[in-house]
Amino acid sequence: MAKILIVENDDNQRLLYRENFEEDGYQVFEAHDGREAVARVEVDPPNVVVLDINMPGMDGLQTLARIHDLNPRLPVILNSAYAEYKDQFVSWIADAYVIKSSDPKELKDAVRRVLARRALRKKRKR
Repeated sequence: MAKILIVENDDNQRLLYRENFEEDGYQVFEAHDGREAVARVEVDPPNVVVLDINMPGMDGLQTLARIHDLNPRLPVILNSAYAEYKDQFVSWIADAYVIKSSDPKELKDAVRRVLARRALRKKRKR
């Protein structure tokens, strides 16, 4: 069972994602902000991180950079209501960029693709 870390400061959005990913059989962990996400990754790295960008304190792009420093192979999917962050240099290190929607289908598809690519890379290394 793959572990997903949802990093989202909006409680309702986090709940929506949790319910949808748990229905699909994923083990879901949550972080309310970037600092909490980095701490979680240090202690118990997930298989993939779904990361909001517009958060108070440490924003998603800063969090992405810190996570990448800790574990450059950990897949991160940026999830934002704003497309303009896609042009920020640091966002290019993310494995995917998904615009937020009330229908999490695109995000769920991105998670499946990222995890499948990771599994394929591991298989090729053997």
